[in-house]
Amino acid sequence: MKIEQLEGVWSVIYTNFPMWLKGDKIRPTFTYITEERNGILGLKDEVNYLSNGKIKSIIGWDESLNKDNTSFMWRGEGLKSIITSNWEIIYIAENLDWLIIHFEKTLFTPEGYDVISKNKTPNEDELTAIHNKLRELDLMDKLTSLLLSSHE
Repeated sequence: MKIEQLEGVWSVIYTNFPMWLKGDKIRPTFTYITEERNGILGLKDEVNYLSNGKIKSIIGWDESLNKDNTSFMWRGEGLKSIITSNWEIIYIAENLDWLIIHFEKTLFTPEGYDVISKNKTPNEDELTAIHNKLRELDLMDKLTSLLLSSHE
């Protein structure tokens, strides 16, 4: 996969990440922009969410760890620059409209999974495909839908 294919805004539609499930941080999105730093092509990474009626952001940079651009190390910016997190794409939809990602445990976060989509509200066919893949990977019962709770 070319790293440029990840560019754009992705909505988190299924997750088991506690930060998105507590209810005080809603409508999470990831925005990826291809960028070169120190001769390395990676992704500028901006996580946005709504909290107390205000949009909040977490900025970082993702460096690809493999030639397929499916495994990454995220590093925060600013005060978060000492924080890193490894994540990987474990499934890519044929049309590249949605992904299943796995993130490793860190000192600050548990291991988990997200389903992210370029569509805030995937259509019925996409939802069926997502559900089928989650069942196949034995993840369906581990993830919570954010479609009703945070994408209204």
